[in-house]
Amino acid sequence: MTELILHHYPTSPFSEKIRLILGYKNLTWKSVVIPAIMPKPELVALTGGYRKTPVLQIGADIYCDTALIADVLEHLQPRPTLYSEPGKGMARTLAQWADTTLFWTSMAFNMQARGIAQLFEKAGPEVARAFGEDRKAMSVGMLRLRPADAAAAYKSYLRRLSDMLTDWPFLQGEVPCITDFAMFHPLWFTRVRTPVLADILNLTPAVLDWMDRMDAIGHGTMKKFSAQEAVAVAAAATPAPLHDDIFQDEHGIPLGSRVLVSAESFGPEPTEGELVAATRMHYTLRRNDERAGTVHVHFPRIGFSLKAVTPA
Repeated sequence: MTELILHHYPTSPFSEKIRLILGYKNLTWKSVVIPAIMPKPELVALTGGYRKTPVLQIGADIYCDTALIADVLEHLQPRPTLYSEPGKGMARTLAQWADTTLFWTSMAFNMQARGIAQLFEKAGPEVARAFGEDRKAMSVGMLRLRPADAAAAYKSYLRRLSDMLTDWPFLQGEVPCITDFAMFHPLWFTRVRTPVLADILNLTPAVLDWMDRMDAIGHGTMKKFSAQEAVAVAAAATPAPLHDDIFQDEHGIPLGSRVLVSAESFGPEPTEGELVAATRMHYTLRRNDERAGTVHVHFPRIGFSLKAVTPA
């Protein structure tokens, strides 16, 4: 298996989702710690614009968004599975809800004044302001819950999770699935990064017990790696051959076109490249970078938009 390189930072909740999946599948991976805010020159050299966290690199193949990264890891290491039958469709649907509705509810709750003060108590006000400006740029046009509304919704969601744990140790059965990893990371942020607000979790002891079981999975075997080394790996590699997946054209944009792919909401910075695959599940762009060489950048279809580059 080609080495797995995860571009992440320790306090990133979506990174925790993937770190736990790596642990669940007992994988060895290289850790590139990237900045929490821009600039991220080495990461952007690989992605061409996309700058959300985390990103998985395998040679000259760059995988964006944790939904796609989870699928890639499942393909590379099928056991233990993230998508057991029956209930595979339900698991994917619940995971998508967790990565969107549950995540943004929890973050609106976590980012109230007391949470922000704790997050940046050692870093100082300048760092807090820079972080706020960075996230503001990433969330232009997004509707955000007020903390009081988020608290009410968060409590309801936690009760629902507790109900799901009445008969099983994990959310859909005796072993974890993608639902567990997607539900865990927003709550992990509350518990670990803003513990001043973590009393909200005490209302649902079954959820806390489940979190302990999830946390015990660990992160697999990690080796430190530098961002510059990761770029050099891409430059020395060739993108893996594309599978003979069926081209699914929803846009009237043929393969070989210059296109832009961007997230539909948070983090809208686009990646430009040549469309070389548009399958039922993902898009792949070929792009060339002065430092990283020729890379394939992969995105899931869900949550991302595709449009042709308009000639100047």
